[in-house]
Amino acid sequence: VKLVESGGGVVHAGGSLRLSCIASGFEFSGYAMSWYRQAPGKKRELVAGLRRADGDIEYGDAVKGRFTIDRDDAQNTVYLQMNLLKPDDTAVYYCHAWNYGPLIYWGQGTQVTVSS
Repeated sequence: VKLVESGGGVVHAGGSLRLSCIASGFEFSGYAMSWYRQAPGKKRELVAGLRRADGDIEYGDAVKGRFTIDRDDAQNTVYLQMNLLKPDDTAVYYCHAWNYGPLIYWGQGTQVTVSS
């Protein structure tokens, strides 16, 4: 099982980034896919989550209206479009997969740094 994130980097405040997470080794379409982030000295928090069947989406309060999650089950990929980035968005962003049961997988993370 692998979750490989990409697309992180350094961007100025107000800019945009698009993160990708390519999954392999499990039945991607049967999993809820989410993005979490963790800033230095802070707890890991939910950024956005997208369920498999009904497309129900949840966003963290800090990113509502700025970030968009979507998925391409044919490509086993989940995306996070991040617009109007702020310095407070600086964190390591992690891809997360959950089968609504006991199975949870995490990616290795990708660093996003937003300069003021």
